[in-house]
Amino acid sequence: MNTKARIDNLRFLLRTLLAERKEYVGWQIPDTLEKQQSMMRALLNVRSPQPINPEFLQAQDTELRLQLADKGIVALSDIPTCHSDRRLRIWQGDITRLNVDAIVNAANNNLLGCFVPLHRCIDNAIHSAAGVQLRLECDRLMQKQGHPEPTGCAKITKGYNLPARYVLHTVGPIVGNAQPTLKQEQQLADCYRSCLSLASAHGLSSIAFCCISTGEFGFPQEQAAQIAVETVINCLKTTSHIQTVVFNVFKDEDLSIYRELLP
Repeated sequence: MNTKARIDNLRFLLRTLLAERKEYVGWQIPDTLEKQQSMMRALLNVRSPQPINPEFLQAQDTELRLQLADKGIVALSDIPTCHSDRRLRIWQGDITRLNVDAIVNAANNNLLGCFVPLHRCIDNAIHSAAGVQLRLECDRLMQKQGHPEPTGCAKITKGYNLPARYVLHTVGPIVGNAQPTLKQEQQLADCYRSCLSLASAHGLSSIAFCCISTGEFGFPQEQAAQIAVETVINCLKTTSHIQTVVFNVFKDEDLSIYRELLP
């Protein structure tokens, strides 16, 4: 798709989103591709899980797949294995680029994604790259469940426009500025166990974990990494389905911590 056609496609998406809410009346659509993409993401971030027409979904999927092509897909073969255990790998970067069976989303307990426009959390990044279908599926799951998702549990959804086939949504403990309690340490370990159990039950062989609870939820990074590595290694002793686990990090500090734990 050439640049003009892409901008026309984005204009259609933005006009549709702006028409949904009366408070958007008078908003102007930017001229540049980058600003249009930013506006699209912001509007999708705040959009409630309501049905939308197939023409919009087709246009949205086209744009999100072009964005993925711009970023580039990362295959497992691009990520070196750890010498201590060849089933484990460490990769620094955007988790929405990983071509694995499932990526793990550090979700909040309503499981609907982050509603803060352009927020830099992983929940926002994953929902933004997957498209509106992900929030709609999460909403169906939560409506059926009838209560917030408990800490340490996990749900599975499709990946939609992500290269990963599935997303595993898990709610980590919220620590804030305090030291984690023993219960919170156990809850964090439960997040990893729940995701691996769910992945194994669905016959998945590769999974990429983010650094659960270490961002907005405040779990100390080094302690969280130790729990993650120990829990994953112990779980892999009892499952034959999971062949590859990627520890996905974004910050340089987390990369150093995981490299120290898994040289």
